Amino acid sequence: MSRILFCFGLGYSALTLARRLAGQGWEIRGTTRGPEKAAALAAEGWRVFVFDRMHPLPPEALVGVTHALTSIAPDEAGDPVLDLHARDLAALPGLAWIGYLGTTAVYGDRQGGWVDEDTPIEPTLARADRRARAEAAWRESGLPVHIFRLAGIYGPGRNAFVNLKEGTARRIVKPGQVFSRIHVEDIATVLAASMARPRPGAIYNVCDDEPAPPQDVVAYAAALAGTDPPPEQPYETAELSPMARTFYRDNRRVRNDRIKRELGVTLAYPTYREGLRALLPVDGP
Repeated sequence: MSRILFCFGLGYSALTLARRLAGQGWEIRGTTRGPEKAAALAAEGWRVFVFDRMHPLPPEALVGVTHALTSIAPDEAGDPVLDLHARDLAALPGLAWIGYLGTTAVYGDRQGGWVDEDTPIEPTLARADRRARAEAAWRESGLPVHIFRLAGIYGPGRNAFVNLKEGTARRIVKPGQVFSRIHVEDIATVLAASMARPRPGAIYNVCDDEPAPPQDVVAYAAALAGTDPPPEQPYETAELSPMARTFYRDNRRVRNDRIKRELGVTLAYPTYREGLRALLPVDGP
């Protein structure tokens, strides 16, 4: 039986999964927001459509789809995929799995405390509140959805080495502040494991084993690259945009036991150290 993955939003994480599955014989379809990127991805042999609220999918786009992944963020009106295509997805006779890529930001601020998938969500940011509402809408849709709450994503082309090379790396110090993170290849591993063991309605935290202060990650990358790290800057006096400052508003540690226990996942990069060491030949200064 043919296996067809449709990705609403062929971005960084979705592309990593799509390319892995394409190598295993899956048919890949998906969306982007612009015709230039659509054309570039179509060159990989995929059917790619331009999609946003003003450009819904044509009727033939979803025919035969067996698995769907959405990484498109909700807007103030709601989730555009659900709003435009919930009925089309529900009408697919062979649809076995939908993955929704969300964020651990829905847990809000826990003052450094631990959270897991059973912790009630308490978003403190407007964008996290929209995510929480979108999660609820998907779970109430009757579709075979699985919620993946992603920590901070890094990997090839998006990591501390790149920031050091470009001169944008900073060591902002807010005492007690930690962030959880996840390598993009480990995201793909979790998603593939869920596809193999679907449990509609499930929620999974997707993060590595060690929440860590962001300044430590930059210092470790600089040491691996043999370069001096940028100086530490106190959070209180650092020049940060209002958006950047919001990332430091919440402080929590996220548990990942469920992906290991229920999906049998073994992380290739259980901490940022393994992840950065693997990236150094590609992305080092």
